[in-house]
Amino acid sequence: MTDPIADYLTRLRNAVKANHRVVEVPASNLKKEITKILFEQGYILNYKFVEGDNNQGTIKIALKYDPVDRVNAIKGLKRVSRPGLRQYTGYKDMPRVLNGLGIAILSTSQGVMTNKKAADLKIGGEVLCYVY
Repeated sequence: MTDPIADYLTRLRNAVKANHRVVEVPASNLKKEITKILFEQGYILNYKFVEGDNNQGTIKIALKYDPVDRVNAIKGLKRVSRPGLRQYTGYKDMPRVLNGLGIAILSTSQGVMTNKKAADLKIGGEVLCYVY
């Protein structure tokens, strides 16, 4: 597999479309940080890091649905920076997702964070994905 982040986002996207409650993805440090951001921003209900037989383990993610009309909190996931075409941004040119309603997840020199936090700290980085 050449792009594990795209695989992670595709597994989440497929689970959302199939109305699954829980999705399991192979773990890595970057995927763990993205999962923590999704939880802090309210896009997922809960997560659990499970250590497995292999070195990495897995991440179990409980998806968040509206109790009344069963609409998922995640409307869309889009991979921006790919291994063949990296996308970087400075803090002055920070991307706005859905005019501020969504978030962009960035990999910066100070760790993985949202576009709003990176703009407050005045640092740029690689734009990993958009979540809305």
